[in-house]
Amino acid sequence: MAMAALRRQGRRIAAPIISPRPINPLRSSIVPSEDQSFLGVRSVSTQIVRNRMKSVKNIQKITKAMKMVAASKLRAIQSKTENSRGLWQPFTALLGDLPSVDVKKTVVVTISSDKGLCGGINSTSVKVSRGLKKLNSGPDKECKYVIVGEKAKAQLVRDSKNDIELALTELQKNPLNYTQVAVLADDILKNVEYDALRIVYNKFQSVVSFIPSVSTILSPEIVERESEAGGQLGELDSYEVEGAETKSEVLQNLTEFQFSCVMFNAVLENACSEQGARMSAMDSSSRNAGEMLDRLTLTYNRFHAYLIALL
Repeated sequence: MAMAALRRQGRRIAAPIISPRPINPLRSSIVPSEDQSFLGVRSVSTQIVRNRMKSVKNIQKITKAMKMVAASKLRAIQSKTENSRGLWQPFTALLGDLPSVDVKKTVVVTISSDKGLCGGINSTSVKVSRGLKKLNSGPDKECKYVIVGEKAKAQLVRDSKNDIELALTELQKNPLNYTQVAVLADDILKNVEYDALRIVYNKFQSVVSFIPSVSTILSPEIVERESEAGGQLGELDSYEVEGAETKSEVLQNLTEFQFSCVMFNAVLENACSEQGARMSAMDSSSRNAGEMLDRLTLTYNRFHAYLIALL
């Protein structure tokens, strides 16, 4: 009777809806329950990719900043390097440069950098130095090292620790000048006995190019010996020595000044090569970081699109 009365009044009673599976209020009902664990794994994966993208962006910022710093330092050193080339060239014309001269005591002066992240310039200098040591070693010959720079020291100390006469580091802590290098050259001459000094460095060509080079400085005794034997010593024999000084004293002064000038140019050339190589290395690192960031962005977008499709 009650139901009939309600129908006459126009009212309806909704039948209860019974779901065969309980509804999870925290996720959509269109996602099957077996995909819940899979979605959790996907969400964790996207978080890992986001963290990786963030770290790659930070690395890219650092490499770009280091490239700009290297470019600024290169501009400051390059003009000094070009001017220093005019110092040692007259000595080469006067005393010559004899890389093949046969002597008993050879000292290889290896110039490298104190910092890394500059490509292979330090490894190249070390390889050339080791090659010179092999060529100038023998039963009646002696070859030692003088190292300028921390990176060459770290490599040569592994297999030639007993052959290192002198190691100097932190040369580029202050702006390079001739006085600083002249004191360094004088320190080497006072502490090392030699017949020939062979300076190994990287000659700057451009930002992306440098040439491993070797300059030879002979002792005054060897210069005089080669001069008397008719060796090729440039224009030395065309000059006459006048005044109170003997020829030996003049040669002593000339070779010492020649060594300081060649060292100054070699240090500047190597510093230019270092900054140019660091610019190239940081530019390559920035490009690699950009390519990695593109790949990570594509992976993240694929994960995100798949999650939206499931939801």
